[in-house]
Amino acid sequence: MRSLMVILAALGVMGLGFWAYQENYKTQASMREVRSLNRSIGAAHETLVFLRAEWAYLNRPDRLADLAALNFERLELLPLRPESFGRVDQIIYPIPEILPITNPIDVTSVEITDEDPL
Repeated sequence: MRSLMVILAALGVMGLGFWAYQENYKTQASMREVRSLNRSIGAAHETLVFLRAEWAYLNRPDRLADLAALNFERLELLPLRPESFGRVDQIIYPIPEILPITNPIDVTSVEITDEDPL
């Protein structure tokens, strides 16, 4: 009986050792993946900073004004002025279409009572 307990204990220790070995390798693989993702996030952040700087550079007002002046014949862009905008009361809203009446109900034959319907 004692030898059976020793054998079971030894098998249990070996099983736990094997489990710990597998978990160690899974953890290392996860850590490698996290490092890779962190590098990817850092690279994407660096690219985003670069693209924001480039966007700010390309959208400088003096540069856009020069481009509008160079391409005036083709684009006919004019500077925005307050008189270029209209007022709200000048907007013509579409008139809603009047739908035809289908299945009319004759309300002249309905009796009106003083009872509370609820």
